[in-house]
Amino acid sequence: MHRWLFDILICPHCPNDSPLRVEAGDWDGDRLENGTLACPACGEKWPIRDGIPRFVPEEKDYAGGFGFQWKRWRHTQIDRLNGTNLTEYRMLTDTGWNRDFIAGKLVFDGGAGAGRFSDVLATMGARVVALDMSIAIDACRDTTRVHGNSVQCVQASLYAIPLRSSAFDAVHCAGVIQHTPDPEKTMRAMPRLLKPHAPLGYNFYEMTLSRRLQIVRAALRLITPYIPQGVLLKLCLTMVIVLFPITRVISRIRFLRYGIRFLPICASHQPELCRNQQLEWTLLDTFDWYNPRYDQPQRHVRVAEILAEEGLEDIESGPGIARGRRPSGETTAA
Repeated sequence: MHRWLFDILICPHCPNDSPLRVEAGDWDGDRLENGTLACPACGEKWPIRDGIPRFVPEEKDYAGGFGFQWKRWRHTQIDRLNGTNLTEYRMLTDTGWNRDFIAGKLVFDGGAGAGRFSDVLATMGARVVALDMSIAIDACRDTTRVHGNSVQCVQASLYAIPLRSSAFDAVHCAGVIQHTPDPEKTMRAMPRLLKPHAPLGYNFYEMTLSRRLQIVRAALRLITPYIPQGVLLKLCLTMVIVLFPITRVISRIRFLRYGIRFLPICASHQPELCRNQQLEWTLLDTFDWYNPRYDQPQRHVRVAEILAEEGLEDIESGPGIARGRRPSGETTAA
C-alpha cells in the first residue's frame, strides 16, 4: 500500500468519511506491505497483507468463485500480455473517454477482477484504485505490479467502499453490477466518489429477449453456482472441447452466427485472437457464465434513471452501458 492510497482511505462503517490510522506495521519509505489499519472513531481494525488493505472477512465474501476464476485466468484478457487492444477498445467505447482525458487522472475501478481494465488505465497514464471483494485482488496486484505505485489494490465490498467521497476524477465499473446481490444498491454506491464534473461509466449485462431464450444455460445455472469450482471447470472444459470447433465454423457464416448465443458455451471468435486464444477466452467466458452466485441482467433505461436519481447529469445509456457526470460545483455530504 502506497501512502497516496492511505491518504484517501476511510472507515467503511463510520459517517463523515472518518480517516484511518496505521496501528501496526512499519512504513518502508512510502510503502506499507503488512500491518493493521484502525478507525479511531469506532475501533474497527483491518489487516494489510501483501500491500493490500483487506476490509472483507473471508466468510463474508459472496464472490469467492471469482477468486478461483481470476487466479486461473489472470493474464488471459490483459492487452499488454495478449497482443491485442480489445480491453482498451471496449473501455473507451463503453465510457466515451479518450487517452488524453485518462492521462494523469485518479480513477476508481470497481470490481477489478484480475485487473484487466486497471492495467489499461495505468498504461494510459492514470493512477488507479482497483477494488474487488474476492481474492481476485491478489491476481490484480500481480497483473498491475509492472506499473509500480500507479495501481493500488483494495479488497473491499462495493456496499462499503473505504474511500473518501469526491476523491476521484473518474469511476469505472464493468461486468460487475449483475453479479452482486442488489444491483441497484451497487449502482448507487459509486457516484459519491466522483469529484465535481467527473464522469462515471458502467458496463453490465442487458436484459434481452435472446438472453431469456438461453434455456440450456439457464437450466445449467440452477446447479452450477453451487458445485465446486474444480468440478465446474471440468464441465465447462468438456462443453467447450465439444462445441468450440462447431461455433468456430458457424461464426464465419453470416446468417448462422446469431444462433451461437443459444448454445451452452460463450464462444469467443474475435479475429484479433489466434485459435488458441479464442479457445482460452471461450473457456474463461463459459466459466464466467456458470460460476457467479448472482446473475441479474439490467435494463439500461432503469440504470439511467438510477444515475439521475443519484444526481448525475449528461446521462447516456444503451444496451449494456450507462454514463453520467457529476454536476460542476456540487459537493457530496460526508
